[in-house]
Amino acid sequence: MKYNKLGNTDIEVSEICLGTMTFGEQNSEVEAHEQLNYAVEHGINFIDTAELYAVPSSESNNGMTEKYIGSWIKESGRRDKVIIGTKVTGPSAGLKYISDLPLGFSNARMDEALNRSLSNLQTDYIDLYQLHWPERNNNRFGQRGWDQTKEVEWQYNIHEIVDRLNAYVKAGKIRNYGLSNETPWGVMKYLEEADKSNSIRPVSIQNPYGLLNRIYEAGMAEISYREQIGLLAYSPMGFGLLSGKYHKKTDQPEDRLNKYKQMARYNSKQNYEAADHYLKIAESHNMSLAAMSLAFLRSKPWLTSTIIGATNMDQLKENIGSAEIHLDDAWLNEIDAIHNIIPNPAP
Repeated sequence: MKYNKLGNTDIEVSEICLGTMTFGEQNSEVEAHEQLNYAVEHGINFIDTAELYAVPSSESNNGMTEKYIGSWIKESGRRDKVIIGTKVTGPSAGLKYISDLPLGFSNARMDEALNRSLSNLQTDYIDLYQLHWPERNNNRFGQRGWDQTKEVEWQYNIHEIVDRLNAYVKAGKIRNYGLSNETPWGVMKYLEEADKSNSIRPVSIQNPYGLLNRIYEAGMAEISYREQIGLLAYSPMGFGLLSGKYHKKTDQPEDRLNKYKQMARYNSKQNYEAADHYLKIAESHNMSLAAMSLAFLRSKPWLTSTIIGATNMDQLKENIGSAEIHLDDAWLNEIDAIHNIIPNPAP
């Protein structure tokens, strides 16, 4: 397993990060602990979660993912072996069950969210505290363009959020902070406000990135590379579409694209067509599509870690095993040729 610096810090994180949003929905507590133990034993030291999880989020499973990780920390005694990242929820009218306070990044809401996460995770500190998505209107979660006419009640407050996060660092509750589902404008504003006050900068950005969504390469990749704010790539497997099982007809009713029809980001005809082409490339190299998809991400210099998720141990083992695979330039050119024909079918 290779390890990369987290932003401009001395913290080294595994280039594969264990994503956990299935814990509490598709995975039981026992299964979650099994995944965590296997991941750590095979070199993964980076765990990603959020106060919102499990996903799809509901009132009944909200916070369960953090709680499963917390019980594992208590039982295993491995807190010092892992870097834990979690997130505070941004505004959403459909998630009011998370808090009686308005969702967003006010003092009261962030204090509540952070303290709840610390309690759920059964830890005294969080290594990476992330803003799950912006308070303002921006293009995210599959929205291709930005609708500037969409009404949103937001006043510029990024300087206040930076101060708040830095206060958590000084208090010892978090070690670093990061952004998620952000745009180039948003990232540069956070960097600017941190530099103005000579305070700690965000060290990471967690955005979608994979063969079916390479929008990050336009604008964001340069910021990551030049400003040392590394990408933590989520959904690299396109909700399992890039496993190849849907094309090989080995998928099951409980698989994510079958079970959660409301999560349609990767369910379009264009996604299936692009994945079919990528599958053919992988097979021509005697490689699984899953392994090729993950190896593709690690070829990029702005990538800090790839967040993988698995609902069973076979998937987890294959995904972790992909860390040994490297794609040469000719192979990458084959991938780029498909991308040029069907670019970003799942923005």
